[in-house]
Amino acid sequence: MRFEGTKTYVTTEELNAGVNAAITLQRPLLVKGEPGTGKTILAAEIAGALDAPLIEWHVKSTTKAQHGLYEYDAVARLRDGQLGDERVNEISNYILPGKLWQAFVHEQRPVLLIDEIDKADIEFPNDLLLELDRMEFHVYETKETIRAVHRPVIIITSNNEKELPDAFLRRCFFH
Repeated sequence: MRFEGTKTYVTTEELNAGVNAAITLQRPLLVKGEPGTGKTILAAEIAGALDAPLIEWHVKSTTKAQHGLYEYDAVARLRDGQLGDERVNEISNYILPGKLWQAFVHEQRPVLLIDEIDKADIEFPNDLLLELDRMEFHVYETKETIRAVHRPVIIITSNNEKELPDAFLRRCFFH
């Protein structure tokens, strides 16, 4: 299937080519532009056109790449241990899957939106390089590797607030 815009989202030939290339070659599409120009909506429109689930990761200035993989809730485990809860014996009870994890294990090929990547720390994009290339990551607490069942369609948006690292840019299609 080729993306050619939708009834509610008018696109250019260049944008259609970028979206279709990213889908076909299974590489992230980086969409840069001014705030309010429809970059975030594009991911929803692509998901609708492909009849695919949309997983949205809205990046903030405090967001770390690790948050997209998973978080280990050590405080909850400590609290449960103090209360004598049996859950404390299984560390996986305290692993909270992030948006990348959710996209990797989805039973259907999802569209993953990484929204406003330029809001995060400058190292954020570089910290995701390996996971986006290999489509897998290791959970150290449980000694398991999470691998993508289906390589998600990845749409990354940027408001051009700061420059993104060259190594990251080389791995993306750009519009």
